[in-house]
Amino acid sequence: MRLSRCLSTAVAFVACGVLAVTTALSSAGPARADQTGLRAADPSVLRVGGTYVSVQSTGDDIVVRQAPSTAALASAPARQVWTGTPDLGGVWAPEIVRDGGRYHIYFSAGGGPDRRMYVISSTEPDSGYTAATKLALPDDKWAIDGTLFTFEGQRWFVWSGWAGDTDVEQNLYIARMSSPTTPTGARYVISQPREPWERVVGNPYINEGPQPIRDPDGQLHVVYSANGSWSDQYCLADLRLRAGGDPTHVWDWYKSNGCLFGSHRATMMAGWDPTLHVDGPGHHSFVLLDGDIGTSPPAGPRFPLMFHAVPKGTPYAWENRYWYTGTFCWWGGTTYRRANVPGPHTDTGWSLKFFE
Repeated sequence: MRLSRCLSTAVAFVACGVLAVTTALSSAGPARADQTGLRAADPSVLRVGGTYVSVQSTGDDIVVRQAPSTAALASAPARQVWTGTPDLGGVWAPEIVRDGGRYHIYFSAGGGPDRRMYVISSTEPDSGYTAATKLALPDDKWAIDGTLFTFEGQRWFVWSGWAGDTDVEQNLYIARMSSPTTPTGARYVISQPREPWERVVGNPYINEGPQPIRDPDGQLHVVYSANGSWSDQYCLADLRLRAGGDPTHVWDWYKSNGCLFGSHRATMMAGWDPTLHVDGPGHHSFVLLDGDIGTSPPAGPRFPLMFHAVPKGTPYAWENRYWYTGTFCWWGGTTYRRANVPGPHTDTGWSLKFFE
């Protein structure tokens, strides 16, 4: 896409964040992807004052880094905050959240169908964490990639999981939370990988890595990763809750009609272009102040993003993934369309465009 289109002020509904944390973009052309020195996956980053805090799995353990910029995280000391145990090996995708003055790190662990979500908590970002507690998610099924957020005064937990006890497909689920560590009530499916563009690579078909954010009109979005993470078809797509919608009602969510950030033109939503420098961008992190969607930017400000991807020209494999910094812009007046389901078949509002 042309950056100048994103910068245009003639189109009233377009407002962009066009400055990366470490590399300025210019209208002369797209910037090269800003690869960090972290050869890793699943970035989770928040900003506390002027400090950026990241969390990462190192296999069976969890480490936290703190730095004055996202670019500096790669060279910051990695402080181990949790050590795996024989029954909780294989830590996947830890997510750091700040709530009520405490830090909470959510992660999945366990083998095979026994993989579940756990949480550790502390008053400090890089020390003093509690022992791991299993989240009592409703139905107690396989679960990964969970994160906490607050929307309209209610805490919510959103994650990727199985409907049953077999690995058929990974859906996105949401449940209410009465505290940062206590789910309450039922779980509700909000997305299933049923669109052709998110079923290019499967076995299983996947919706995962959900990240909530609030748009300039206050509507809730959950941006997620689709297609197999072992493939360069991995990409980001959007769920937008309709104005006044109920987060627990699947038909109040409208899905983008294709990938919004990906490396294959055939799966991109019309009007969105594939990446130039990376393959399979996915499992991103909106770098929010205090990790709070209440601090989501209004239309206009520059906004940082982190995601993992594989540099073009490199074989696509899990071990070749790096953390990248980038930006996104809000893209207004965007219609998502659907058919053969209850409710209106179109919904128009804010979407997102992403930049390497």
